[in-house]
Amino acid sequence: MNHGHHRLRKGRVSQPGRIYLVTFCTHARKPIFREHGIATDAAAALLESRHWTGAHLMAWVLMPDHWHGLIRLDADISLSQLIGRLKGASARTLGQRHPHAGRVWQDSFHDRALRAEEDLPTVANYILNNPVRAGLVDTADAYPFSQGLPL
Repeated sequence: MNHGHHRLRKGRVSQPGRIYLVTFCTHARKPIFREHGIATDAAAALLESRHWTGAHLMAWVLMPDHWHGLIRLDADISLSQLIGRLKGASARTLGQRHPHAGRVWQDSFHDRALRAEEDLPTVANYILNNPVRAGLVDTADAYPFSQGLPL
């Protein structure tokens, strides 16, 4: 069954030095990260520094059924390679520690390259305030699975 994922990849270009807002979702949008232990292990796996060679994570949030990140590509790595690395490593970790969680990620991801004139703190705040907009917490600081890194 074709879900249109090929259209998400059409025209995708990765440029070193460019900043991207990236979103990837859990398989079938299942809210597996509502379980604190699974979310904790997923966040740790997604943040492992060895997976970030060639890129810099500027802000992120792990929601119950998706992940948002503000990413700058620094070296000769494509966004698809980086996201594949992150999703693969986190899925392996969760498969070992939480086999009951089942398949973790959808095959695709969404990205939007930021324009030079866009305000990075505004985009980072959008990411970090996702849990507030979803009604999970009253303030972004109260959500344990997010972080804004120095810009």
